[in-house]
Amino acid sequence: MPITQSAKKALRQSIKRRAQNLKRSNTYKSAIKDLKKMASVGQTKEVQNQLAKTYQAIDKAAKTGVIKKNKAARLKSAAAKLILKK
Repeated sequence: MPITQSAKKALRQSIKRRAQNLKRSNTYKSAIKDLKKMASVGQTKEVQNQLAKTYQAIDKAAKTGVIKKNKAARLKSAAAKLILKK
């Protein structure tokens, strides 16, 4: 356990940041899973809406530092290719 005030504050900050990062990470991962599910079924209009939500979640994760910029670009590219394939 931390003893000094600054160490206690750092622990509080890291707990909050971890929770926020996990939330963002889970959000973009679940958005990708939903997109894959919809694409496999063949729902066209819903897939376009889900693609926009997926892009938004990936961009937010990249902006806040959960994932790197290049990984975000790869994920978005893969999502777009998934839509074109079906």
